Amino acid sequence: MSTISTSISLTVLCLLLLGPTICSGSKILVVPLDGSHWINMEVILQELHSRGHNITVLRSPESWYISKNSSIYTSIDVLMLEERGKDYYNKMIHDVMECGKYPQFLHTFCRRHVITSMFTQGHDVLARSAVSMFDNKVFMRKLQDAKFDLMLTDPGLTTGVLLGGYLKLPMVLNARWINSGDGHFSIAPSPVSYVPVAVSELTDRMDFLERIKNILHYLQALFEQYFIINPPYSELFRQHFPPGTDLVSLQHGADIWLLRADFVFEFPRPTMPNVVYIGGFQCKEAKPLPADLEAFMQSSGEHGVVVMSVGTLVSALPREVTDAIAAAFAQLPQKVIWRFEGEKPSSLGNNTLLVKWLPQKDLLGHPKTRAFVAHGGTNGMYEAIYYGVPVVGLPLFFDQSDNLFRLKVRGAARVVEARSLTKESFLEALTDVIETPSYRENIRRLSKLHRDKPMSPMDTAIFWIEYVIRNKGAAHLKSAGSNLPWYSYFCLDVAAFIVAMTGTFIWAIFFTCRILCCRRSRRKTKAE
Repeated sequence: MSTISTSISLTVLCLLLLGPTICSGSKILVVPLDGSHWINMEVILQELHSRGHNITVLRSPESWYISKNSSIYTSIDVLMLEERGKDYYNKMIHDVMECGKYPQFLHTFCRRHVITSMFTQGHDVLARSAVSMFDNKVFMRKLQDAKFDLMLTDPGLTTGVLLGGYLKLPMVLNARWINSGDGHFSIAPSPVSYVPVAVSELTDRMDFLERIKNILHYLQALFEQYFIINPPYSELFRQHFPPGTDLVSLQHGADIWLLRADFVFEFPRPTMPNVVYIGGFQCKEAKPLPADLEAFMQSSGEHGVVVMSVGTLVSALPREVTDAIAAAFAQLPQKVIWRFEGEKPSSLGNNTLLVKWLPQKDLLGHPKTRAFVAHGGTNGMYEAIYYGVPVVGLPLFFDQSDNLFRLKVRGAARVVEARSLTKESFLEALTDVIETPSYRENIRRLSKLHRDKPMSPMDTAIFWIEYVIRNKGAAHLKSAGSNLPWYSYFCLDVAAFIVAMTGTFIWAIFFTCRILCCRRSRRKTKAE
């Protein structure tokens, strides 16, 4: 009898423990962006899966990093974007580096133009693939019949925003950059007098010339959004969406923006109730290294190790640059671990270990690490902050210059332009960062501020995703300003009305005075 009672008790206990997980399991449709963006998304998906949610991921059949078979999600192959080879990105690096020959005021405009030119063809492809997807009645019916509870997408890829709007799903954006630049500028008020535009390499304290530059960048971004990015989708919107719909309005329709940013790193600026900051959410305490890497780290003695990685999309820097970097590394007393693909540099020193892959977070969290040589990607910068490692930056494209500039002005990084890099300049920057205590002190202060939160960025992200699922959206957090036409948003119609009324009032006074003066003049003439 006691055995039966015990079994029943255990069964009830299991049901109580498992019941909420089973009941809370929601159906989430995910449209991610490949590359380093997928690394971010996958971290969130792993956490959602552990909480019992059912996840479906739309992926390209030629995806670099998004696996077709996974234990945490079900995948559906859809041709969403023409995949680019790494040679394509290496060519873009060369084009961006060539922008360095222009004066400081102009080279940021050149960089943005190169990036925009790269994406122009991409949006044409995305628009055509979206049209074919929407015209596929069987596929769209399959998505509709699945009755998803949420769309989770990266707005850097327009497909997810388009699908979420069409399917009328509550939508959460896992965002840092959208298709036209910084996500902040799309969703929140952004006074250009003190909020620097993406790729401008400006701070929040601008002099007159810098404010001119910032406004020009802002106008450049508006031009790109409405005259380069939006037009390829016009036919899609005409066929499948209500009149007046465009990419901007669909993005504004998102319930929550999970913004991969932290004001320890960003400049203070206005925000919105449905913007949630989760910068550094992918960071965790460092794990023990594999035995061979740990032995290499320990062999560095008191000098420690320098870690170098230039991200997921770039196979290698130009040969002359890598030779100069290798020669500079060879002069260091530190040992070096360098994530590298391509032909081995001829000047490589005995202190440098080349690897095709490295556990970046675990290396940055190792007590022997003295500096991080990076291209300035958002993930790497937050990992450097989290683990308190000073940075030597080699910005290549996208937001990397801005990211490194933010660390530089906080005294936690040095920046070396790849186009003008020499062995001497790179060695001087490395030595300065390693030997000057202020760099490590400043990055550790940022790390302390970044970690000092009532709730971890990951827990914050998951809470708000599940919040939108529980409440079938978060319309009460959306600002009405996003639905206003631009002239109403800036009160230009009100200003025009006030100017017109003031002008009419002044004209009326002038006209009345003129009539009175004329009458008085006539009376005086008659009297004489």
